[in-house]
Amino acid sequence: MIEPARKPSGAREFTLRAVLVSVVVAALIGAAYPYVVLKLGFGPRMSVVSAVFGFLALGILFRDYNRWENNIVQSAGTAAGATAFLCVLMAAFDLLRADPALSFTLQVTPLQSFAWLTTAGLLGVLLAVPMRRHYVVEEKLRFPDGMAAGETLIVLDSRGPESRGVTRAMGLGTAVSTLVMTLRADARLIGEAWYRIPELWRLGPTGATMNVGVGWSLLSFGSGMIVGLRVNASMLAGALVSWVVLPPLLLGRGAIPELTRRDVILWVMWPATGMLVAGGLAALLLRWRILVTTFKSFSGSAIQADDFPMKWVVAGSLACTAALAAVMRLSFGIPVWMTLVAVGLSLPLMLVGIRVVGETNWGPVSALSNMMQGIFGVLAPGHVMANMTASGVTGSVAVESEGLMQAYKTGDMIGATPRCVTYAQLLAIPVGALAVSYAYPLLRDTYGIGGENGLQSPISQKWAGFAKLLSAGLSALPPGALEALVVGVVLGVLLTVLESSRHKQWTPSATGLGIGMLVPANAVITMFLGALAATAWGKLARQSAERYLVPVASGFIAGEALVAVVVPILVALGIVHLR
Repeated sequence: MIEPARKPSGAREFTLRAVLVSVVVAALIGAAYPYVVLKLGFGPRMSVVSAVFGFLALGILFRDYNRWENNIVQSAGTAAGATAFLCVLMAAFDLLRADPALSFTLQVTPLQSFAWLTTAGLLGVLLAVPMRRHYVVEEKLRFPDGMAAGETLIVLDSRGPESRGVTRAMGLGTAVSTLVMTLRADARLIGEAWYRIPELWRLGPTGATMNVGVGWSLLSFGSGMIVGLRVNASMLAGALVSWVVLPPLLLGRGAIPELTRRDVILWVMWPATGMLVAGGLAALLLRWRILVTTFKSFSGSAIQADDFPMKWVVAGSLACTAALAAVMRLSFGIPVWMTLVAVGLSLPLMLVGIRVVGETNWGPVSALSNMMQGIFGVLAPGHVMANMTASGVTGSVAVESEGLMQAYKTGDMIGATPRCVTYAQLLAIPVGALAVSYAYPLLRDTYGIGGENGLQSPISQKWAGFAKLLSAGLSALPPGALEALVVGVVLGVLLTVLESSRHKQWTPSATGLGIGMLVPANAVITMFLGALAATAWGKLARQSAERYLVPVASGFIAGEALVAVVVPILVALGIVHLR
């Protein structure tokens, strides 16, 4: 692994050319990314992809390009990708409107979605700014995608002979991952034969229906290599509980109507989310002194020149909250008090989401948004619109804050200026929001949402399904779900306390367990195999692993993410056709 150099005095960073390329990359990702999320059911983060796009624009055209300018581009691309991910919300609206039993008639216009995503996204970035010191500087959470992006920036900017081996390692990882992802994309675009082989092997009696096996994803494998063995083992345990142990028990006790992933996830999301939220908040409370120091350092004369000013955070957050309340009142008829409650409750959920991403590289946006749906099932029973829009606020705040923290991690690796990273993200959010607001209707009208041949968007189906479930109030929740939530909360607190003691090495990660219960099992198992491979590499060839492990893993992440963006562009241009 290359030792990151600090930014030399006078090195250019937030330049005009970097800003212009950032806008183009943000627009490109904002337009292309919705297809990835809606078709594949997940969204690889855009940090590495944006860094490569930035290099293609800056590194080829300008000989004096540097990694700090490219970091502006990747930060903007990350923010735009996070904004575009919320196309799942618009798809959920369309799925609800297609159900005549709900009398749900709202069709969100591009202007409405642009205003909503922009105000909520800007708010998510601003609320997360003060957390940089806590999560990145003090706790030094790994944020694997941020690390991969930092490694990519360093490799692309390295010009000496010492970087050639690392460059080749990353290039090889990228090439292999690109090949594997291309075969997977061909399967989804060309025919059903390959598509029906999502696993190499299946585990347990429910393996076929619960998707328990090893996935063809080097992005997951590379993420597992960076995350580490303890957290991955915890995720594996959570996945086995959710997808192997619980399904037959739940079916036998009448807690779920059928043995399907959709029915199981609507039950297990309660204990999993309770564990995530309780564990994340407990971890923050155990480190309250660091939090106090964090906020003190952002106030008054104590603020450093490189940080985004706290007074701007406060003023901007208040302005964005007011603007968001106006948008939700005028566009969706949501009372102002509901918006304020949604924003206030999104804060602790945002902190949990950042921790989960930092430890596992998986963003629990869907789980946290579902938690907000449950809360508004109590506050506004039967109010589907309030349920969806409030959870949308949580989703926007969570996904943008996670993207910002990944970008801060990358910037910390190369010595970038945090203030400039924040500028780049704030700049990219309206660009990404505008792109996705017009790209999504085109995708919907071309391919359709749901159905056998349309864009399936499983996240949207779960979101809409949960809104339907709660439209009758919490009495409609699956049997035993609330009791399971309490158990999850207790376990989350207990495990977090044990993690802070001398028993940490042998204590399962509450974050890992919770996220493992929600993420598809084939992705978790593939991540665990990546962690095993990284552990074995480190024991058998320590020096080689220290130098090449992260570049190879970064290549695995980069290759799949690149193809995941290129394929929908080819589809949009008519070069590749769906069947």
